[in-house]
Amino acid sequence: MKPGTRALGIAESYRGAESTLAGCVVRADGVVDGFTFGSCTVGGTDATDAVLDLFSRLDREDVQFLLVAGIAPAWFNLLDLHRLYDGTGLPALSVSFEPSKGLEAGIEDAFTGEARDRRVATYRAQPPRNPVVVGDERLFVRAVGLADDRGAEVVRAFTREGGRPEPVRVARLAARGADELRRLSHPSESGTDEG
Repeated sequence: MKPGTRALGIAESYRGAESTLAGCVVRADGVVDGFTFGSCTVGGTDATDAVLDLFSRLDREDVQFLLVAGIAPAWFNLLDLHRLYDGTGLPALSVSFEPSKGLEAGIEDAFTGEARDRRVATYRAQPPRNPVVVGDERLFVRAVGLADDRGAEVVRAFTREGGRPEPVRVARLAARGADELRRLSHPSESGTDEG
């Protein structure tokens, strides 16, 4: 992959009712090349729209791939990779880092009625997770808009060390920092009384 190939990574951090989303553009050679921030509702259904909004506001035509950290940010606020692909025109890859038996049982335990049914339908519509070995690490990748082997190649190309692709690793750090700043600026939102 060419060193200047760019991917937008999306990750989140949350405390309370709102999740801070960060988007980070990183080149394949590891150079960080831009940030954008937003939010979605913890336990809501607006994460996909929030990511599409981040992409739109970023306004970068040079980004070639979209990588998201998992598909269930903000307590089962499920991302729809098909909608992300359709809305951005970019191959959309979800990268997770732990083995899992799936999210369906957790969704069914946490929600009822339409809230449950909507999440289960979105979850079932996503492609399966495929294991990808990167160095000594095993990641799990879902890909829409490119073949599974190409998705694995993209993940490997953007992973420098530590088993996390740089776009989502840096986005996660940025989301945590932005979340901390929001907490310090608005202590009542964090559920603590700092005086």
